[in-house]
Amino acid sequence: MIAGIEGILKSRGEDWAIVDVGGVSFRIQMPASTIKKLGLPGSRVQLSTHLHVREDNLSLYGFFSAEELELFELLINVSGIGPKTALAILSTFSPERFGAAIARGDTETLSSVPGVGKKTAARLVLELKGKFEKAGVSGLIAHDDVRAALISLGYSTAEVNSAIVNLPDSSELSLEEKIRLALQHFSRAR
Repeated sequence: MIAGIEGILKSRGEDWAIVDVGGVSFRIQMPASTIKKLGLPGSRVQLSTHLHVREDNLSLYGFFSAEELELFELLINVSGIGPKTALAILSTFSPERFGAAIARGDTETLSSVPGVGKKTAARLVLELKGKFEKAGVSGLIAHDDVRAALISLGYSTAEVNSAIVNLPDSSELSLEEKIRLALQHFSRAR
């Protein structure tokens, strides 16, 4: 419903910010990783958002990257994980680190998040291991070197993610070959 917000940062707190969009101010809940990137009040911000609807509440959640938004949406679909716990997870881990912990089945690391105990960590691993593969997140994790190279060439995170998802998971390919394939994706997309 509300896919993104672009406006002027009015104020921010530990896990929220108020963004003015054409005279209408939105209070947006965010992970600490996004709060750190916002800048000072008065600066222009652009966020990907998720509108969470419940019987008695409408809440807007904002993220700097589409990858964080995708992970947030995967997390809130796990039994027993609500938006508050999902934000705590995103405040503790980058999507790559979280995906690596899921892939390893590392419940010890996952249970270090406030509000996530051993049982919840085990449920996260159980429910998300397959979904990460379907969503391409494990592929994103496997290609961190390609990601860094493409970002240094000036491509946006969203562009890089779309190129990486299409890369084969072959360990036989060199870094140069993976970058070449990703660049070919960009040339086909234009």
